[in-house]
Amino acid sequence: MSTIPPTLTEQLQSGKAKNWGDSQRIALVIQYLGAHFHGWQRQLNQRTVQGDIEQVLASVLGRSVTLHGAGRTDTGVHAAAQTAHFDAPAMIPAHRWADILNHRLPSDIIIRASAQVDSNWHAQFSAEWRRYRYTLYTDRYPNLFIRPFAWHYYFEPLDEADIQAALDPLIGRHDLTAFRRAGSSRPHSWVDVQAAECQRRGSLLQIELQANGFLYGMVRLIMGLLVQVGRGACSPEEFTQLWKTQRRDQVKYAAPAHGLCLLRVGYPDFPFTPDVWFDTQPHLLLPTAAELAAV
Repeated sequence: MSTIPPTLTEQLQSGKAKNWGDSQRIALVIQYLGAHFHGWQRQLNQRTVQGDIEQVLASVLGRSVTLHGAGRTDTGVHAAAQTAHFDAPAMIPAHRWADILNHRLPSDIIIRASAQVDSNWHAQFSAEWRRYRYTLYTDRYPNLFIRPFAWHYYFEPLDEADIQAALDPLIGRHDLTAFRRAGSSRPHSWVDVQAAECQRRGSLLQIELQANGFLYGMVRLIMGLLVQVGRGACSPEEFTQLWKTQRRDQVKYAAPAHGLCLLRVGYPDFPFTPDVWFDTQPHLLLPTAAELAAV
């Protein structure tokens, strides 16, 4: 894995490099396992993804650097293709930053790729949409290889058709105050939901939501209520009526964070090819009931 030559590192850290005043904006595609992070956003005395990467950038460049992310994932939430940007001296080729950072980052963060973008490109404000995936594991037996990435819900069967029926009316622009946790600084709760899909793969149930933006805690609150729909405790119609009437008091449970993954972020002008950022969280596959019966 390539690194910066020691002589260049010394120049950067002394602030005397020839092209120090010439900067470029670097975009990153980032993966991380959320288990040991208190979310994306930098926090005092807490380990965060933004904080870890900024520490490495500061050690390389010899000065503090702000890393801007496309979205703020909560404590324990994973990311398959988070996007971020920072500004750096132009003397280091943009494509080298992925290797430079990976050489120094802990094992639960990896930079898929790095590239130069226009100086007015912004990981958050240039994004047109974000897509999340939530995974439920519904088999009665626990599975160590699935547990870090799925909510093991085995108490009752979950009807994916009812869950999809509850999801369908979410498409469009709506006030989703019912799915907004307290503590958000966002001035409104209007969200343009572009996709809402439920798919079963044997004992694995995956729900994907795509929107122009997400409210604080929105996906996990939706998932907590969708499980009630799937088990028959709440009808799809009741689910819809609840958020349309903004009954936040009736949304009582948030799904566990470890089942949630920021899948990808969409931009009108993105410097990365799809193999870098599209659907990079692997689909988990287990034998179907018919396959097991044939054994």
